[in-house]
Amino acid sequence: MAKTGGRARTAAAPALSSLDFALDRGSPVPLYYQLAQQLEAAIEHGVLAPGNLLGNEVDLSVRLGLSRPTVRQAIQSLVDKGLLVRRRGVGTQVVHSQVKRPLELSSLYDDLEEAGQGPTTQVVRHEVVPASCDVAAALGVAEGSEVTVLDRLRCTHGQPVALLCNYLPASLLDLDDARLESTGLYRMMRSAGVTLHSARQRVSARAATAEEAARLDEEEGAALLTMQRTAYDDTGRPVEYGTHIYRASRYTFDFQLLVRP
Repeated sequence: MAKTGGRARTAAAPALSSLDFALDRGSPVPLYYQLAQQLEAAIEHGVLAPGNLLGNEVDLSVRLGLSRPTVRQAIQSLVDKGLLVRRRGVGTQVVHSQVKRPLELSSLYDDLEEAGQGPTTQVVRHEVVPASCDVAAALGVAEGSEVTVLDRLRCTHGQPVALLCNYLPASLLDLDDARLESTGLYRMMRSAGVTLHSARQRVSARAATAEEAARLDEEEGAALLTMQRTAYDDTGRPVEYGTHIYRASRYTFDFQLLVRP
């Protein structure tokens, strides 16, 4: 495995110049694909952040000892994925990283933090309301009884990713906006002694309303992923009902499929 590195020839891409690329020229995996995978990993882990410039293809090909067509193909594959954009007079620029989450009971905040995505949260709504029919059924409480509702906007690298709406039994735990904006809800639940055990979850898709598009920095009608989840503690008690929406351009579920024996 041969490593290529060194300082970039231009000052336009300081983040890229600090990276070392490991390109195996004896591998059957094409060099353009190896380069694209390593660039994508750097974007996903926040090493290359939105707005960073990659420099031009000539500089990259010289630095890495690759042909221009090889570099161009690697860049184009990430442009096609929406991770990079070519801007006239500016060059190739990082747009954003796509959030990839495992298909398991986990907190979006924890997943983003573990992936180096720099999550931040804005509490949009936090109040106690009467439970609607759907919420009451999900949480196993009487319709009209008090539940806590939280609406939060989750961002990475300053860019919106998801709108999260969660309903909790009002007596479950004490919540304050400062903590909700500095950590994840599941982390707060664990700290309060709530042991999460399992969940039922449904994922679908629909178009963004005008209000949703404005909050998520999308066009009205843009594709959104939706998720409904009811989480249970280790006694089987429903402790959370969530209805979340995610930017489809920035969010995927990642899971492994096994052959049934």
